[in-house]
Amino acid sequence: MCRASLESEGNTMKSEAVNDGIVYLMVIPYVLVGIVGVVVYRMYTKKKTQ
Repeated sequence: MCRASLESEGNTMKSEAVNDGIVYLMVIPYVLVGIVGVVVYRMYTKKKTQ
């Protein structure tokens, strides 16, 4: 629905901004899960070596 409305207007700047926003919202959860994974891995390896 959003795609159809953006394509009908012919405004490429607005459609690029919407696409960038979608990518931004899609990347954030992966980054957060990666950070949590690194923290857990470091805690596990630190506990194992002691």
